Amino acid sequence: QVQLVESGGGLVQPGESLRLPCAASGFTFSSYSMNWYRQAPGKERELVATVTSTGGSTNYADSAKGRFTISRDNAKNTVYLQMNSLKPEDTTVYYCNVRRNYINCWGKGTLVTVSS
Repeated sequence: QVQLVESGGGLVQPGESLRLPCAASGFTFSSYSMNWYRQAPGKERELVATVTSTGGSTNYADSAKGRFTISRDNAKNTVYLQMNSLKPEDTTVYYCNVRRNYINCWGKGTLVTVSS
């Protein structure tokens, strides 16, 4: 059974940083690309960043480019989202995702609040 457990969210001030880990289990982690999404209330879930199975390639939403970095540690079955220069508009719930056998699997999310 696939399990994705996000952590690391919290309240930070504008301009500060957070790192979100997502611990994965129940599948061969090193074989799959991993994604971070976010979803604000009343809005569609937005793909923030993707990292390929080996970590050799990454992609970012325009809103994340230059500020966020996705990475993974296949030895630890963990994917990370490093978020720098956080803005109030980054406030929302962040979700870890893997698409496996044409099925999207999600964690429960971690809340990030950026406020002074």
